[in-house]
Amino acid sequence: MWIESTIALRFLRQGRAQTLLILFGIAVGVSVIVFVTALISGLQQNIIQRTLGTQAHVRVEAPRERNRVAPAADGVLQLVLEDPRPQSLRPIDNWLQARDVLDRLPGVDAVSPLVSGPAFGRRGEAVESVALVGIDPPRYLRVIPLDDSIVEGRLDVGSGNAVVGRQLAEDLGLRLGGKLRLQAGDGRDAIVNVAGIFELGVRELDARYVYTDLKQAQSLLALPGGVTVIDVTVDDLFAADRVAARIRGLTGLQAESWMESNAQLMNALSSQSLSTRMISFFVAMSVALGIASVLAVSVAQRTREIGILRAMGTRRRQMLLVFLVQGAVLGLAGSAVGALAGLGLVAAFNVFGPGLFFIPLPPALVPAAMAVATLAGMGAALVPASRASRLDPVEAIRG
Repeated sequence: MWIESTIALRFLRQGRAQTLLILFGIAVGVSVIVFVTALISGLQQNIIQRTLGTQAHVRVEAPRERNRVAPAADGVLQLVLEDPRPQSLRPIDNWLQARDVLDRLPGVDAVSPLVSGPAFGRRGEAVESVALVGIDPPRYLRVIPLDDSIVEGRLDVGSGNAVVGRQLAEDLGLRLGGKLRLQAGDGRDAIVNVAGIFELGVRELDARYVYTDLKQAQSLLALPGGVTVIDVTVDDLFAADRVAARIRGLTGLQAESWMESNAQLMNALSSQSLSTRMISFFVAMSVALGIASVLAVSVAQRTREIGILRAMGTRRRQMLLVFLVQGAVLGLAGSAVGALAGLGLVAAFNVFGPGLFFIPLPPALVPAAMAVATLAGMGAALVPASRASRLDPVEAIRG
């Protein structure tokens, strides 16, 4: 390989202008691949973080209630026309056992049982429909980092305290230390102190959510000792649907992953990933065609030199390796420069960009882009290399 490499590098130096031009083209292509891939990956992570920052990866609830039809007598054809059964607020049966099963399930990071149901929030003459959420703070904070969203006061939901959304506080004229009456129907009501105000960044949640402790919510919703939802987070976000299916199989409960409840988001993420792969593919094809064209010109310009080398005893295999080495060197050198340029673009975006989100750089991205460019260079060199290796020495020298 030493002789082949020496000849290949000499050919590259002799065609310096062509070499620099194709190196520039490869560098531009690889920098585009690195920057666009990192940009789309960062955008996806930002979207997922904003979406899942306010919801669990898997939501476990009691099975839906269904109508039961009495069996017909033998020989009697029974036609039934009925409406779907309304879904009442009801607890999960044996939720303690279900929680313990989920705690031990592989791939599950955190489990948080909670009580959630509708109520009215009243202050004076102002009334707002609210979503009452009773939580166990140590467990809930492992699923939703609510304490990071507290903008006033503190996260305190015990001893008659509650935490409300900023928009709800504005609508009802609440401030820290104020009183809020919660009414859940059938004469069940309670007056709570506003210990904190949060802002999750989702208007619907900030205008409706009221957090209390489990016992307070269970009492208001007439579910003593029960929970209506078990929130679950998983280690691998994109394995949430498989974890949900396993939960359904193990517990018989209804389990819905964030991928099912955010189908449009998943479609958008898939479209972004597909567009990134298509961009990378066409850029890699452009790089390969550029290398192939330069090497084809090199073969045409050096026909006499190749003939002399063949006449001096250079074998076809060695001639083939000469141009394969050229393709590999062009791909590797150009991709190295392009990778540095891509890293510079990422750093510039993070420093001087609009500040909407931070672009993380996947650790395998640069090596993968360089490997693709190098392989593309070697693949593009196959046709010119094969042509050069098949040249007849006498005809090549005659020109």
